[in-house]
Amino acid sequence: MSLTFLYGLSYSYTSEVFGAGLVFVVKVGRKRVITIPKAAAEEVGLVEGGKVKITVEGGRLILEPIRDAIWLSMYGEKVARVTLEELKAVSIEEQEKYIGGRRT
Repeated sequence: MSLTFLYGLSYSYTSEVFGAGLVFVVKVGRKRVITIPKAAAEEVGLVEGGKVKITVEGGRLILEPIRDAIWLSMYGEKVARVTLEELKAVSIEEQEKYIGGRRT
């Protein structure tokens, strides 16, 4: 899900529900800074310190959260299953590469 803001808007904060999603109008501040409303940030899982990708397309700014590895592991799409035994075997194999087969 992404948030889309019309380029160059400079109105006071309002929010409305249109069709399938929320629409927010925010004021562009000094140095073109905008504040993402709490409800919008929560809707897409954006947290303080998080990163967003900004795309300019057809006269619009599109903001999309960039997910880190922890978020992806907890909430992202699962594409494979690994058993604990498989994980342990790979872990031992990788450790042996670094220690040269030595065991203490």
